[in-house]
Amino acid sequence: MQRYIFFSTFASKFFQNMTPLVILCTMAVYFLLLFSVSYIAGRKADSAGFFSGNKQSNWLLVAMSTIGAAISGVTFVSVPGMVQGSAFSYMQMVLGFTVGQIIIAYVLIPLYYRLNLTSIYQYLQQRFGMSTYKSGAWLFFVSKMLGASVRLFVVGEVLQLLVFGPLGIPFWVNAIFTVLIVYLCTFKGGVKSLIWTDLIKTCCLIFSVALCIYFVLRAGVNIEGWTSSYMTRTFFFDNPKEGTYFWKQFLAGIFLVIATTGLDQDLMQRTLSCKNPKESQKNLIVGAMMQIVVIGLFLFLGFLLYSYADQTGVALVNAEGEALKGDDVFPFLATGNYFPMIVGILFIIGFIAAAYSAAGSALTALTTSFTVDILNKSIDQKGESESSVTRTRTWVHIGMAVLMAACIYVIHLLNNDSVIQTVYKVASYTYGPLLGMFCFGIFSKTQVRDRWIPIVVILAPVITWVIDVNSALWFNGYQFSHERLILNALLTIIGMVCLMKKK
Repeated sequence: MQRYIFFSTFASKFFQNMTPLVILCTMAVYFLLLFSVSYIAGRKADSAGFFSGNKQSNWLLVAMSTIGAAISGVTFVSVPGMVQGSAFSYMQMVLGFTVGQIIIAYVLIPLYYRLNLTSIYQYLQQRFGMSTYKSGAWLFFVSKMLGASVRLFVVGEVLQLLVFGPLGIPFWVNAIFTVLIVYLCTFKGGVKSLIWTDLIKTCCLIFSVALCIYFVLRAGVNIEGWTSSYMTRTFFFDNPKEGTYFWKQFLAGIFLVIATTGLDQDLMQRTLSCKNPKESQKNLIVGAMMQIVVIGLFLFLGFLLYSYADQTGVALVNAEGEALKGDDVFPFLATGNYFPMIVGILFIIGFIAAAYSAAGSALTALTTSFTVDILNKSIDQKGESESSVTRTRTWVHIGMAVLMAACIYVIHLLNNDSVIQTVYKVASYTYGPLLGMFCFGIFSKTQVRDRWIPIVVILAPVITWVIDVNSALWFNGYQFSHERLILNALLTIIGMVCLMKKK
């Protein structure tokens, strides 16, 4: 009886506050489950299983797992945090994402399956030549490494705030820990294990957000007339110069998802693991519909959090008295004892699920692309044995993890912007040339002077940046948003037109 009283007293004190120890225990339980599933799913995986899942994946499982990969830790904290400044305008871009997914399903997927590609950038080699192929591979490498590092940086910042900082542990240790977890989740089975682990992460993500909404509502937030609130405004047609203007967001969403999904080895790698093109198409369409629902939940949660702070008088400021950035609002309220303890635990589970899902798939895709595209190591290559490819990919996987940790630390030193905007801004500069090259290749039959393509893919982003910086001065106050991706792609196409070979 005394032992029971002792343990019950310990438990009540243990769970009274969101201490670093509670967070670490929550993470330990979650990762134990994840490592077990990853080991079971990938214990017999060969290089074909690592790169493409042996093309035997169930389309519905892939659709579910892709939600976890597409919705990163950045989305988890940034989308609720942007509600006060941008309302529900992000949903305009999400609608564009859906149209983009349909285009990918019926334009790119048949092409990839017909060519039987391990890496989607092998298309550029077959269509134009080696220089274009290498340019595409390096563009993806830079894009994905920076994007994945920014996303993992968000994880590191939150963990530093809640765990490592209170324990006096420096951020560089945090960065190594974060990447090590991602590496351990993916080193064995690649895509074959990712689909199953990401399925678990997706379920945890949706479950945690839905329950957070439930408990915040139970805290007494008044949502009468919420549809008329300025924070829930979704469509903006009044000012084309603003970044929230509907057609800018919608068109940017279409081209962003084509570039960052359809032309991205990361998300295409799991899609191409389906048995045939029809199953891949079903996976993309169902995944797009699910994404609308999940993003809608995030935006509604953001409205509830800001409404709670406004109605209860909670000051959204940090320890120095400075106003919190949008990215910090959800972590601040969820773990600050404003709601029941379970909300903090759900935040940690959902955040970790979203963050490590996206990072795991990115690390796998980087390993695949660098091994196949840049080092030319593949089981399809003549004379390459399974053991040789496995050995190369193992070392590349380690190298990618080390480089990612270094990038996270550098971003930590330079951070000064809303993270989700940073991710998309980086994507618009680096994925633009990829979009231009693929569009030119698909919609034109003309050959180009392949050796000059690297100059085009460097000049296009530079010119885009110059126009972006001076757009307000040159175009009567017009400011570019994510549509700079379209401009970047158009400049790439113009450059390729200038390099067309005469018939």
